[in-house]
Amino acid sequence: MTRVLFLGDIFGRLGRQMVRDFLPALVGREEIDLALANAENASGGLGLNSEAAGELLGFGLAALTGGNHTFRFKTLEKILDEDDRLLRPANYPVPCPGRGWTIIETPGGVRVGVGNLLGRVFINLALDCPFHAADKMLIEMRAAGADITIIDFHAEATSEKKALAAYIDGRAGALLGTHTHVPTADAAILPEGLAYITDLGMCGPHNSIIGMSRASVLPTFLTGRPQRFEPATHDLRLNGAILDFNEAGEAISIRPLDIRGSR
Repeated sequence: MTRVLFLGDIFGRLGRQMVRDFLPALVGREEIDLALANAENASGGLGLNSEAAGELLGFGLAALTGGNHTFRFKTLEKILDEDDRLLRPANYPVPCPGRGWTIIETPGGVRVGVGNLLGRVFINLALDCPFHAADKMLIEMRAAGADITIIDFHAEATSEKKALAAYIDGRAGALLGTHTHVPTADAAILPEGLAYITDLGMCGPHNSIIGMSRASVLPTFLTGRPQRFEPATHDLRLNGAILDFNEAGEAISIRPLDIRGSR
């Protein structure tokens, strides 16, 4: 059996702090073989800079996925080309720095293909089709020797996430939703064997409006005018899921994770 931990969006400094404080003990207690995370909001709540990327990898995360804020920091672009542990969504139009999938080998020698896709519904970016990108990605990961395949689908619309899950059910090990920062209660193994959850949630301050302080966000809704958002500071949590795969690379369980911090 192979056990994989996948953390939801790591949000800002306090999200990184939660990973630092809780990941090592969690890996030991749960006998995790591979720890992964979405980190596209790990720097100030918007984007990922090179310093935060190095910090998170140093905490024991084997790979970091991205999303719609991947290219907020120019300093990350060169690293995306050089370090195959950092992913950006595969359906960004080419040419594009970095890669959309990678293979990480566990200490036990299991080759885990990790992929990253970005939804198009309600996301204002010129993106290629994530469904066709998933087809290509799964073929390429299998050809490269992946024993298990896991895709982070960073998307806004529940319908788009559900649709992609139905589309690749039976062809991948897991499809894990990120982006909304709100953990959902629908973790399941789908009829053809895909482990699925609509959203893993967020690592960071939950007494907030998806990570940002209530006081800084509410005026935008009340006045219709843009405001400067500030990261929140309270009710720190570590959200994600623990997945088990058998020797054939098939998902046999998925368990949501919600660890509370001290604030």
